[in-house]
Amino acid sequence: MGNYKSFGDTKFVPNLPQEKLKALVWHSAAYKQNPGEIECLWRVCGQLMFSLDDRQKQLGLGEKGITTYFSGNCALKDAELAQKFLDSKDISAYNTRLFKTEGADGKLHYEVRLASVIKEDVSSEGESDNKCGVYEFDGVTFRVVRGDYSPLMKRVVENLEKAKEYAASPNVVQMLEQYIQSFTTGSIDAHKEGSKHWIKDTGPIVESYIGFIESYRDPYGSRGEFEGFVAVVNKDMSAKFAQLVASAEQLLPELPWPKEFEKDRFLKPDFTSLDVLTFAGSGIPAGINIPNYDDIRQTVGFKNVSLGNVLAVAYSTQKEKLTFLEEDDKDLYIKWRSPSFEVQVGLHELLGHGSGKLFVQDKNGKFNFESNLVNPETGETIRSWYSHGETWDSKFSTVASSYEECRAECVGMYLCLNREVLKIFGHEGPDADQVIYVNWLTMVRAGVLGLEFYTPESQQWRQAHMQARFVILRVLLEAGQGFVTVRQITGTDGKPDAIITLDRSKISTVGKTAIEEFLRKLQVYKSTADVESGRALYSRYSEVTDSEPERFLSLRETVLLRKEARKMFVQANTRVKADGDVQFLSYDGTAAGLIQSFVERFPEDDEELEWNLQELCRRDLPCWNHL
Repeated sequence: MGNYKSFGDTKFVPNLPQEKLKALVWHSAAYKQNPGEIECLWRVCGQLMFSLDDRQKQLGLGEKGITTYFSGNCALKDAELAQKFLDSKDISAYNTRLFKTEGADGKLHYEVRLASVIKEDVSSEGESDNKCGVYEFDGVTFRVVRGDYSPLMKRVVENLEKAKEYAASPNVVQMLEQYIQSFTTGSIDAHKEGSKHWIKDTGPIVESYIGFIESYRDPYGSRGEFEGFVAVVNKDMSAKFAQLVASAEQLLPELPWPKEFEKDRFLKPDFTSLDVLTFAGSGIPAGINIPNYDDIRQTVGFKNVSLGNVLAVAYSTQKEKLTFLEEDDKDLYIKWRSPSFEVQVGLHELLGHGSGKLFVQDKNGKFNFESNLVNPETGETIRSWYSHGETWDSKFSTVASSYEECRAECVGMYLCLNREVLKIFGHEGPDADQVIYVNWLTMVRAGVLGLEFYTPESQQWRQAHMQARFVILRVLLEAGQGFVTVRQITGTDGKPDAIITLDRSKISTVGKTAIEEFLRKLQVYKSTADVESGRALYSRYSEVTDSEPERFLSLRETVLLRKEARKMFVQANTRVKADGDVQFLSYDGTAAGLIQSFVERFPEDDEELEWNLQELCRRDLPCWNHL
């Protein structure tokens, strides 16, 4: 909940001097009502809010940044050791944080904190997977405890109990009960069971999901950010997505890897277009493919969600604010951006994240692939795989999120060339050509815009999706033959500018071949748990240098100079009136409207909630206050 961007992980500071912000706060009604409390808050955050010390300028591990998933004295080697320990005990990292201390004897002690209502380590009634306790591992001591964020988890559980009264079916009741069990005890296995029930809840009018879901914010890439959303189904667009699902089994064989690298059976998911009522988390995505548990995705299935009203506003722009395109391309972009992005999101979520098989050896030593299977990249039999307890995130760790987003984006680009896919979305003939062109042009431009999210000082990428799009840009530039060009020029205002061109006549030849070969490598390395080859490939294309002809570091300065202000999302609230009707509260699309919607989110218990947050902050502050 600090002042770090949800999309890019860099710090933002108030756009006025510290003393002026303090004066503004001191003149507020809140200060006049309770000066002691406001002064206490200011002592905690007034300095930190403005601090631009090197480690506090971005999220990261060790000297590369700050994160509250780990105590401030943790570095990458601590995260790696902890992951090995967690894997050995079959503990998921999704709902954990890690804290390191050093004993008087110099021995290291690690505390793994599970988020839960229960604070006691002893098993509660009916609990079978309690992993709390003290363990010796690799010369250090690990202690697994629970009760992290207990006051907040308690409120979540109380509200899920109330939600059971309104469940649409017995299956949804079971789903909620498993969520309650998970958040009460800290069991990820219970959340997995709840997610299985959620997958089986097909075609609901109101859709929701909650838990520790996405791992983008963890610098190591294993710990989830707590989020929850409630949305209403858009039936017309969902009908198109349902057609895409129905065609999936015909489309999957077109992907550029052998059939043995595809799931044994495609588990048809629910795929809906939703209009978000509320999305609670640090950022709002345009599309989601969940749950993120690999074992469930391979054996039970998943759901795809496209967030229609997010798409409608997130990617709208005005021609005069559109950067790095020729004038003719700007007109095409504005007309076809939304239709092409609907296609890309559909393919990205359903057949991108929903495709591909992981080769696994289970706890009994049994493999889920044939021993004589040949690796198409080496011509030799498969020599690596996932052992029991290992996951995609735990194996590929820091690169996993971006690598997977890149694979899904490539699937979308590759399959959008299929005319039958475009027909599902209502695009045929010349219109289909425009959708393809703008989709590929958008990806190339996004690769350029992605440079904003690269930090030259640390040589680190800060945003998974934008790194993925830059990698794709590099692949297409490497294809040569004049297919893609990025020229740096001087703009009409006399300032540095750039122009991107894409030869539309070569998309189905040069472009398709380049994406096909790259996508096959991504999938093969992922399937076979070939971390060394996968990291080497991805790291090479992720490099940002100032070498000719593109001079990406110089181009990055131009991108920062020309960047458009990001959108603010103002969310509605709901209230249950005395007569039982639900009141929908909307707010102005302004900064004031955003603040008002947030202030009015928790009217019944806002003071208690604030006290909980302050107590949690005070308890953990010593873990970072030496930075």
